[in-house]
Amino acid sequence: MAKSALRKVGRAVLAPAMAFGAVVGLAAAPASAAVWNTCDQWGNTSLGGYKLYNNIWGSGAGSQCYWANSATNWGVWADHPHTGGIKSYPNSTKTINKTIDSLSRLTSSYDVSVPSSGAYNTSYDIWDTDHEYEIMLWVNDNGAVGPLGTWQANVTLGGHSWNVYKGSNGHNQVFSFLRTSDSRSGTVDIKPILRWIAHTKGWMPGNETIGDVQFGYEITSSAGGHHFTTNKLTIDGG
Repeated sequence: MAKSALRKVGRAVLAPAMAFGAVVGLAAAPASAAVWNTCDQWGNTSLGGYKLYNNIWGSGAGSQCYWANSATNWGVWADHPHTGGIKSYPNSTKTINKTIDSLSRLTSSYDVSVPSSGAYNTSYDIWDTDHEYEIMLWVNDNGAVGPLGTWQANVTLGGHSWNVYKGSNGHNQVFSFLRTSDSRSGTVDIKPILRWIAHTKGWMPGNETIGDVQFGYEITSSAGGHHFTTNKLTIDGG
C-alpha cells in the first residue's frame, strides 16, 4: 500500500531523514536538463498541474533521487536494499475533487520504462478526500510483491483485465486491481472501475468524493540502483 502525500504530511515520520548528496542526484538524473530534481526524503514540487513527490516513507530505505523534465516526463533512481517492506512510492499526483457519480470522465494514459530486476509495482493510487478508501491499480509488477487483502474477483473494466483484492491496513479500506498481464504503456478508463466498486459491489458510496489520483512506483527493493522512468503520463478528470 502506497502512502499518499496528503496522508504522509500529517503523520509521524516512519523512516529516518535521508542525507543524500547533490552529486548522487545529478549522477542519477538523465542527460537532458531536468527542470526539477531532489534527493530529499519528502522532496516535492508543483509543476504543470501535478504535484511531484519523492516520498521515501518505509523503514530501512536506501537512496532515491527524483528528476523531472516536465510534469508528465519524470523518473527516479533508487537504490533500496533487498529486504522486505515497501521503501517508497515516488509519484505524480493530479487532484480531481469530484464525486464518483458526478464524474463525466476520469482517464489516464501512461508509458514507463522499468527495470527487469528488483521488487516493485507500477501503480495508480486513488484516494477519496477523507482517506477512508484507497484504490490501487497495478499495471505491472516484479519480484516478491503482492496486494493487501484477499482475492475477490476477476473483472474486465476500463480497458483491462484485473484480479481484484480487498483488505484493510488498519486505517482505510484498500481495493487493489492487479492487471492480469504486465503493461508498460496504455490507457485506463478509471471511472467504470470506481462505479463497479461503488455500485456493483457496494464497497463505498457513489457520492464519495475522489480527491487525488496518483501514479508512481511502489518500490520494495532496487539493490545496486535502478532507474524507473515515466516517459509520458496524462490524467484527465472532470
